[in-house]
Amino acid sequence: MDAALKAWLALSLIRGLGGDSARKLLKQFGSPEAIFAAPTSQLRDHVKANIATEIGKGMENEALVVAASWLQDERNHIVTLADADYPQALLNIADPPILLYVKGQRDLLNQPALAIVGSRTATPQGKNNAEAFAQALSDAGLCIISGMAHGIDAAAHRGALRAQGSSIAVVGTGLDRIYPASHRELAHTLADQGLLISEFALGTPPLPANFPRRNRLISGMSLGCLVVEASLQSGSLITARLAMEQNRDVFAIPGSIHAPQSKGCHALIKQGAKLVESAQDVLEELGSLFHPSPICLPAAETETLTNSDANLLTHLGYDAVDLDTLCSRSGLTISQLSAMLLTLELNGRVHTLPGGLYQRTH
Repeated sequence: MDAALKAWLALSLIRGLGGDSARKLLKQFGSPEAIFAAPTSQLRDHVKANIATEIGKGMENEALVVAASWLQDERNHIVTLADADYPQALLNIADPPILLYVKGQRDLLNQPALAIVGSRTATPQGKNNAEAFAQALSDAGLCIISGMAHGIDAAAHRGALRAQGSSIAVVGTGLDRIYPASHRELAHTLADQGLLISEFALGTPPLPANFPRRNRLISGMSLGCLVVEASLQSGSLITARLAMEQNRDVFAIPGSIHAPQSKGCHALIKQGAKLVESAQDVLEELGSLFHPSPICLPAAETETLTNSDANLLTHLGYDAVDLDTLCSRSGLTISQLSAMLLTLELNGRVHTLPGGLYQRTH
């Protein structure tokens, strides 16, 4: 680690020094090295006395040794405000971090990107939508950004990684940790084929306050934000709100008026988010901001359904439905429905939801 990077890293590790104060010091003194060389009395003109004292202690910090060791992996990097490939989109948000820990394909940092976010407790159809939109938009040339959470986030990453534009995960822990632990394989794939980003120091555990904070980076690095499913209490609405504040386009996929996972999307649409039904809807809005590649829509399904299965799917619709409702709609018995639904589920046409509900998939 060279002296300049060591100074950037040491500055970011000063306890109690927030982003605003760090940027003020950089503006005043010009570089982290100059900040550490300044007399404590001068520093006190710009930061609190206790922080000036911490800076005055110099750059010796155990965390620097940990970071130096982490940087031995050729996939690992620390990108500072002084680097040419620092994400330029973040320079236009209110609180850009002074440095980022990144793991993977560093050249993705300034690719045209779209955030795709949504519920951690997504429905099977919501996950399918997230994967399909992510894959199509990635093939069109957008890098898909999300937060590697359960549900919509993970589905968006997986869809994008299958296509051309790759994917970035902005996480709320140190990059030497994987959270949630069940996404270890996804994190390794992102490190190999995409990118992982964190503003938090190595060793930072999954603290609840850090996840809403990282959302400003998810939206800030993106041309727009697509919300696939969200309840009214969903954290993804924080990302959408931040996107609006950052003058990014916000898109939402509508759903059933009866589904809790659709209410957040409907609320966003009422507030001015753009209703989208296809990846092309997103590209039509963002096309002036980058040069999209033509997208290929999935081929029409050729599997032949029996008349009885086709009729059942018609009765099922696209809302989540219980067996009693299906009995009433179709005139079939519980045993008949159970057998038919099992066949349709095995064929990928229907998903079982908690509470004994069934939902048709596209």
